[in-house]
Amino acid sequence: MDLSNPARAVVPTLDAAVLAVLVGTNRPLTGRDVQRLCGHSQGRVQAILNRMTDHGLVDVVEAGPARLYTLNREHVAAEAAVTLSNLRGRLFERIRTHLEQWPVPPVAAAVFGSAARGDGTPDSDIDVLVVRPANIDPDDPRWGGAVDDLSRAIARWSGNHASIIQATPKQIAEMIKRGEPIVVALREDAVPLTETHVLAPSRRARQ
Repeated sequence: MDLSNPARAVVPTLDAAVLAVLVGTNRPLTGRDVQRLCGHSQGRVQAILNRMTDHGLVDVVEAGPARLYTLNREHVAAEAAVTLSNLRGRLFERIRTHLEQWPVPPVAAAVFGSAARGDGTPDSDIDVLVVRPANIDPDDPRWGGAVDDLSRAIARWSGNHASIIQATPKQIAEMIKRGEPIVVALREDAVPLTETHVLAPSRRARQ
């Protein structure tokens, strides 16, 4: 799955980028606004806006010399457009639900890296950090089985390889102390999968 625009898995054309822009706001946009946010030529974007307007999926109003476009959220296809544009969020929600069903719940978990930033490609790994309870052995079959199941599930849900990193609260505290690059990434772009932030358990580990 293209993590920068997951809708391309279903709509592999520029239409997916135009839809993502329109779904992401209720503010009327000019064709030039949409083109700038998509990063493609104005002619191609305008052709797509014209076609979507013809089908009623996009509303257009005249504003002086400009034409302003918004997604017609009452259209029967609008729900599908919104769903397609939020596939990355749906993936994260599936991961959250999976974690809630673990026989040994993680202390905390988060997606980080390109998947969290939304700039990955179909070849990018989906990086997940899970904080293992200090009293659980890494070889505990309940824990190991859950991690393996999640790795396989992410691959099935997205088509991307899952890179799952495990650490205890004490190890998180040590990584913070050493200033490891992963800590910077977690601070800048981590998408929480649990109520507790992945760096928070380190405070208890230092006590």
